[in-house]
Amino acid sequence: MSYTLGQAAQATGKSKMTIQRVIKKGVISATKAETGEWKIDPAELHRVFPLVTESDTADRPMLRGDTPSDAKGLQREIEVRNEKIRLIEEQTERERRQFQNTIEDLRNRLDQSEEERRKAQAQLTALLTDQRQQKEEAPSPPRGFWSRLWNTKISL
Repeated sequence: MSYTLGQAAQATGKSKMTIQRVIKKGVISATKAETGEWKIDPAELHRVFPLVTESDTADRPMLRGDTPSDAKGLQREIEVRNEKIRLIEEQTERERRQFQNTIEDLRNRLDQSEEERRKAQAQLTALLTDQRQQKEEAPSPPRGFWSRLWNTKISL
């Protein structure tokens, strides 16, 4: 009986790519079948890579092809993540509404401030206009000796 590339990888705990590289370098002899899959002699394989037992697989990290058999645990993890996503989306929506309210409040304040500025500017313009009219309408007091004499009251 001979190993395929996948069986050899599983028996040694190595990846398929590692086994294939070793074959191409000539460290392990193997033949390629007409179907295109490798036929590897177990004695040849285990001469380079030791056989992995059940206790060895518990300590090794999971490989790409390994699938956990804990479907309930994975389902629970998916539920927890979905709940976290839902909470994050709610928080994001709440923050978005707060920002929208803040923006609306600031716009209202800006509009009120602009209106107050326009009113104040109109009042200042009106005051300046009134002062100019008062200056133009009021006659200037006469100057000189006769004007002082005219403005002094003579009591007899």
